[in-house]
Amino acid sequence: MSRTVIATNQAPAAVGPYSQGIRAAGLVFTAGQLGMDPDTGKMVEGGVEAQTRQALTNLAAVLEAGGASLASVCKVTVFLQDMDDFKTMNGIYAQFFTQNPPARSAVEVAALPLGGLVEIEAVALVP
Repeated sequence: MSRTVIATNQAPAAVGPYSQGIRAAGLVFTAGQLGMDPDTGKMVEGGVEAQTRQALTNLAAVLEAGGASLASVCKVTVFLQDMDDFKTMNGIYAQFFTQNPPARSAVEVAALPLGGLVEIEAVALVP
């Protein structure tokens, strides 16, 4: 069985020894995507709302580079630095997954890389 590394300049480069995503067995597994601007490598300004929007935009770019899309996502995990941001994150998230949303978990964590407020990862089918 083959395993293919996914890399795109439409999402931020990895900030450590990992890949943006992996395609294997008809699935795409993404690394967690932060609210970083891929052009500047810095977190977008505007709090959790802006970071959620950017993280999901980055997620979509990695999925597309792997031959999948937001519409083919089966499972999402959302990491929040503060669970009080859940409602705001959820409102932005609903704009990206408008029909038949995937299964999802959302957890609060002590901290995220680079001071991020939200990080989102996904597993998607490759059509």
